[in-house]
Amino acid sequence: MTLKYPWLLLLFLVWIPLIWWYVRRYRNASPSLGLSSLTAVSSLPTSWKVWVHHFCFVLELFAIGAVIVALCRPQSHDSFRTSSVEGTDIVIALDISGSMSADDFKPSRFAAAKDVAQKFVNKRENDNMGLVVFSGESLSLMPLTNDRAALLAAIQNVKMGDLQDGTAIGDGLASAVNRVAQGKAKSKSIVLLTDGTNNAGDVPPSTAAAIAKQKGIRVYTIGVGTNGTIAIHDPYGFSTTTMETKIDEESLKAIAQTTDGKFFRATDEGMLRKVFEEIDELEKSRLDVTRFTRTEENFTPWIVGAMCAFSLMLLLRYTVVRRIP
Repeated sequence: MTLKYPWLLLLFLVWIPLIWWYVRRYRNASPSLGLSSLTAVSSLPTSWKVWVHHFCFVLELFAIGAVIVALCRPQSHDSFRTSSVEGTDIVIALDISGSMSADDFKPSRFAAAKDVAQKFVNKRENDNMGLVVFSGESLSLMPLTNDRAALLAAIQNVKMGDLQDGTAIGDGLASAVNRVAQGKAKSKSIVLLTDGTNNAGDVPPSTAAAIAKQKGIRVYTIGVGTNGTIAIHDPYGFSTTTMETKIDEESLKAIAQTTDGKFFRATDEGMLRKVFEEIDELEKSRLDVTRFTRTEENFTPWIVGAMCAFSLMLLLRYTVVRRIP
């Protein structure tokens, strides 16, 4: 714990005149009677009320001292430090098109992809990671960050139907390239997960892959689901339709090959988990990570202590050691 205004501790000097005043007042406060000898009263003990009276003054001093400490603003600080760790910059590019609601994965391709992506994020504690989603257009949801809680929340809150439907693989990859290129790690990677063929967007996948190669970014592509007729559920669960899906493996392989990455094919949940486990073995590099937490104010207990001490002092003064004029 530290004090924001430690110089206010000089206010404790007010105790000196207060103690001097109390001692001087106490000596002159009681009436006196001259006696020729103290033999008859010397063995009498001091009344307990005298000690209660002194205790009341101590309570006053404590209340004043607690208020002074509260004015100094006691605070507790969590650590703020920059450390060098093994890590890499990774952006996850996740397909949220309507076909991702297919139930060949349980409960759906989309739910399985989110679950595996969250577990992947949890394992890579020292990496800066970001999130891009795409369907008919792309959207960068999370910049590169080491805040695991924020990234996991972003993945959890992603919903299908938030963007125009379609599969703009090129746009999604281009957005991911823009995000990961801002990182400082030597090793930069993109994990692109989709279940379809590029049929929307303005950027061809080959162009986005060429840009990634130019910037030294490795792209790992994952084709999710089975080819053929699949059941598609609307985001609200009111209707179900069927459609033909075909993963453009050639395009995904070309992206991976162009960027020195790797193409993976996942037709069930188990294979998808293994894919992310293999990607988890990505090359790591030295990365500066800054960790900090907030400052908390701790003056409340001192204010409460001052109020309690002052209240107890008043109670004793006006009951136990009350003086009658």
